[in-house]
Amino acid sequence: MSTIKTKDGVEIFYKDWGPKDGQPIMFHHGWPLSSDDWDTQMLFFVQRGYRVIAHDRRGHGRSAQVSDGHDMDHYAADAFAVVEALDLSKVFHVGHSTGGGEVARYVAKHGQPSGRAAKAVLVSAVPPLMLKTAGNPEGLPIEVFDGFRKGVADNRAQMFLDVAAGPFYGFNREGAKVYQGVIQNWWRQGMMGSAKAHYEGIKAFSETDQTADLQAITVPTLVLHGDDDQIVPIADAALKSIKLLKNGTLKVYKGLPHGMLTTHADIINPDLLAFFTS
Repeated sequence: MSTIKTKDGVEIFYKDWGPKDGQPIMFHHGWPLSSDDWDTQMLFFVQRGYRVIAHDRRGHGRSAQVSDGHDMDHYAADAFAVVEALDLSKVFHVGHSTGGGEVARYVAKHGQPSGRAAKAVLVSAVPPLMLKTAGNPEGLPIEVFDGFRKGVADNRAQMFLDVAAGPFYGFNREGAKVYQGVIQNWWRQGMMGSAKAHYEGIKAFSETDQTADLQAITVPTLVLHGDDDQIVPIADAALKSIKLLKNGTLKVYKGLPHGMLTTHADIINPDLLAFFTS
């Protein structure tokens, strides 16, 4: 397996496909998944001459199941460790859900200062803040995330099946075409990871206020979101993010779910390509 070691000694698994002199695209996965969630996108772009990179977040997939560091700062620093180890420059960074939060923190804190980030894409992403607070009344109440924590602690295996078979891909909607393989693959990826990382990661994706990250980003940024996202509601995410970005473009997909990069890759991939070549 291809791995790098972070400054705090955590082994991070990564994939690196395509020509070493190709334009690099780095993909950042969502909770509680792994780099495998990007296989469709990685194959699409490597076949078009790009160099595609994806890593498993600490505690997820094939990366080390360490006890600590399950927060957005460590997520971004780990991604930067991969970029530095591979000596990537002018990278296009694409993040889904929690991975979108990772991209926002990475670009703001590491990518722009180092000059290694050229463009960013936030897909169904969690910024600026998911949690309902006095200053963010449109957010989701803490009870929603406490329910996620309880599900992970009580019966993670069943919870992961329920999420994948229901709201994540919109399979709970009337008339939806249900892909059993997609459900099983989501479950497989989730169960590869650490329950502790998943439990603590809920706080990271729900309570991290990334307003300042978005305001700091100056590279061209594409924000993609489905208006039927049942996991990260668009009104509290993309519609707010686009107002905070200095150089952002928003595209809303009518009726598409949170996991649209998988269920509707035939739509998402060409839109990513158009942004990368613009």
